[in-house]
Amino acid sequence: MSLSRRQMLLGTASLGAAAGLGAAFPATALAGPAGFPDYRFVRTAFDKDKLIYNPTKELIFPCIRGVSGRIANPLGRYYLYYAPHDPPGGICLSYGDSLEGPFTEYPHNPIVSRNWPGEYSVSHVSSPHVLWNEDEKELWLYFHGENTVTRLARSKDGIHFDYDKEVLSTRLQPEGTTETSYARVFRHDLPSKNARYVMVFMVNNSTDHRDIGWGWSADGRNWTFAQEPLINHAEVGAANVGGPHLLWRNGSTYVVYNTNIEAGGNLLITEVGNDFSRREHLGIFHRPLAGAPDRGRCAAPSFGTENGREYMIYEAGARLEGSIAIARA
Repeated sequence: MSLSRRQMLLGTASLGAAAGLGAAFPATALAGPAGFPDYRFVRTAFDKDKLIYNPTKELIFPCIRGVSGRIANPLGRYYLYYAPHDPPGGICLSYGDSLEGPFTEYPHNPIVSRNWPGEYSVSHVSSPHVLWNEDEKELWLYFHGENTVTRLARSKDGIHFDYDKEVLSTRLQPEGTTETSYARVFRHDLPSKNARYVMVFMVNNSTDHRDIGWGWSADGRNWTFAQEPLINHAEVGAANVGGPHLLWRNGSTYVVYNTNIEAGGNLLITEVGNDFSRREHLGIFHRPLAGAPDRGRCAAPSFGTENGREYMIYEAGARLEGSIAIARA
């Protein structure tokens, strides 16, 4: 489906982003689609070649969370979660006192491995998304392993997790579904569905073209999932879409996501509305740098606001060569 003239005009703004730690957006930040600000690369979060744990020399799917005032004796004000993709994977943690970095590696990574005695043994675990669950006063970790199953683990300190349960699998999607992974969960009310949490994730099937799926939950543990994609790859002119993240602005809800998983690609933005009934594809949200560290590809963004400045922390570089990068509005 071709983009409308309005979508193409919005796309030419190229860059943009938003929040994720609960702070409001400055009304003057109007550079990107739908009024989201323009993000520019600042630095990589750390030198991945100097990490103690990085068995495959590639990292994906960052998730940044503010922990100061939420947990006792944090290592820093912010915890940054990430993982290698390829086996053995492993959920990793670094920490810092500013969203601008640098971040320090937790010395005992991985904090969650591909083997959890009594629960699972898989080839790899990856794609960490951590939610501060205000109801439980816990950090809830959603992660995949294998790509057919998304799991939940819970923690009081953001380091030591207790396994909870499977929350999503291919068997909960239409017949022929082959992947349900790269999930992020957000506190978002859907009164019509008696839900207080929303999940967005990547879904694949026998056509091998990835879409964005979604689901809703009253408690963040037990989920109902739509049987049709939230965002269909073909409707935005991409072979694959993934790495979705919810954002809010103008009294509405948006999804930011990356295109073509393995090759280069932009971040796109779609307005879904607060009740997820809209499908207004607004074009390009952010273009990758041609040079390092992006080398034509950015993906899986996570967002935060510190002292009124918005930040985007994202996966930069080729799919299996990625680093974790920081951009500032």
